[in-house]
Amino acid sequence: MQIELEKQGAILWVTITGEIDLLETERLRRSVDSQLTGCTHLVLDLTRVDFIDSSGVGSIIGRYRRIREQGGDMAIVGAEGGVEKVLAFSGIRNIVPLYPDRMSLSFAYRQGKA
Repeated sequence: MQIELEKQGAILWVTITGEIDLLETERLRRSVDSQLTGCTHLVLDLTRVDFIDSSGVGSIIGRYRRIREQGGDMAIVGAEGGVEKVLAFSGIRNIVPLYPDRMSLSFAYRQGKA
């Protein structure tokens, strides 16, 4: 798994490539948590993720709780196929908005819907 972190003002963009599984969740948690200070928005870009298991879902929920504790919010972009199905079955889509791509998320923010 590859993790790219980019801060844009109060937004932390996290782009993940590969698989989010038991072997990688701790590294994901540490990487994201180390950059969350001062952020009010966390965006996970899963466009290049081809697999996620229950530990990956747990890690995402943990990051959601962490950003909410800071008074912020979270969104997920680019989840497709099996990854989107796992997120749907887990119930994450009921608490974290999912967008097909970054442009859709940006439009939602401009419209005040994100």
